[in-house]
Amino acid sequence: MENRKIGKELRSLNNLIRRYLENHAHKKTVDNITGTNGWIIGYLSDRAGHDVFQRDLEVEFSITRSTASKVIDLMVRKGLIERQSVPYDGRLKKLVLTEKAQEISGWMQEDGVRLEAALLNGFTNDELTRLLTYLERMKNNLAD
Repeated sequence: MENRKIGKELRSLNNLIRRYLENHAHKKTVDNITGTNGWIIGYLSDRAGHDVFQRDLEVEFSITRSTASKVIDLMVRKGLIERQSVPYDGRLKKLVLTEKAQEISGWMQEDGVRLEAALLNGFTNDELTRLLTYLERMKNNLAD
């Protein structure tokens, strides 16, 4: 165990998650959805009815402003999200899912339930709590 590097293990797990999602039946139905697009659609879907802005995506996904801007621009071109003005601040544009993305979101929620079940198979509640605590600590270590 001592020769195993946590960064390598997390990268490997990330690759397996990506492969699982890319090979899922719903994913094959929607060829133009990348993993990142999928996570953003899920995030926006979970917050339906609340204003979500580019800055929220930057914080949630630990991405830079330029990366968020590029991803959003591409998703707008794909017809997945729209930028809409908010009445209380002319400088802000909230991000809203299109009808197309809302349909995709339903499929993704089903896929997400299956992915979580596969990832957590065999874990006790105590183990899961500890794992989430450790992962949060690692994220905080890198955010400093």
